[in-house]
Amino acid sequence: MKDILTLGIESSCDETSVSVVKNGREVLSNIIDSQIKIHEKYGGVVPEIASRNHIEAISRVTKKALEEANVTLKDIDAITPTYGPGLVGALLVGLSYAKALSFAINKPLVGVNHIEGHIAANYITHKDLKPPFICLLMSGGNTGLVYVQDYTKFKMIGKTRDDAVGEAFDKIARVIGLGYPGGPKVDALAKTGAPNIELPKTHIDNLDFSFSGIKTAVINLNHKMPNINKADLCASFQKTITEMLLENTKKAIEKLNVQTLAIAGGVSANSYIRQELLKLEKENIKVFMPDLKLCTDNAAMIASAGFFNFIEGKRSALNLNAVPNLKIGE
Repeated sequence: MKDILTLGIESSCDETSVSVVKNGREVLSNIIDSQIKIHEKYGGVVPEIASRNHIEAISRVTKKALEEANVTLKDIDAITPTYGPGLVGALLVGLSYAKALSFAINKPLVGVNHIEGHIAANYITHKDLKPPFICLLMSGGNTGLVYVQDYTKFKMIGKTRDDAVGEAFDKIARVIGLGYPGGPKVDALAKTGAPNIELPKTHIDNLDFSFSGIKTAVINLNHKMPNINKADLCASFQKTITEMLLENTKKAIEKLNVQTLAIAGGVSANSYIRQELLKLEKENIKVFMPDLKLCTDNAAMIASAGFFNFIEGKRSALNLNAVPNLKIGE
């Protein structure tokens, strides 16, 4: 069988990334131009600034990705950009560039759902992972449990009713003065504290999540007790939120009788969450985690998801638009 090369393009938030991936699992290049330093001073991503920086970086990053992979555009079988969800202006930069490339070199365009890309990151790290499995998705914009029935077939079986877990981490970090990006800073500070503060857990009858209660409790504690130990607060927040994630994940495994779990999204880089989820292996559950470098936004995961869509026969028209609120499976 001929090798298939997909060119992934990711610009949904504040990373301009282009990657060349072979057969959905082998990364030939994965260039990431991060804007974290630019947005740090604003305490979060400024959409207009993100879009401008994508415009400046996209051609340069694409050229570098092709050079590192030692291929030319003629060698590429499909152009696979993220078209949602994300910041609409940022998405449009990568998508417009991808559509122009597709037209110019007469190669198929295959739009990729960013969330499905996060799940596909596991296929790069674990060459033996195959559906079906349950995926615990944890990012700044999305949190939920996904039943991955096949490489291109997904069913959302539990979702957050309010904040995404990454959003909760970022808000807590901002309130207690850690700044942006919040997730890694809360994780680091929590290592120096003790989880000795009782925080509320929200229990929902189905597999949905709710993080607004714990987020509000932490914010209120910080306001009422300005001298509270921030490390203990972070450790307690992280432990409680992990227990909530684990509770629903175990329920999903039991309900669907699927003994394979994967995690995905930026928050899946959290060291404490990874440590606690790995304990499920003692209960004969196989746990798969992407490499840390593939947890945050990158084009390799998009190229991987694009490959599976491409071989399934999916093609996108050149009038494909950005869909900022795109749901999984759409």
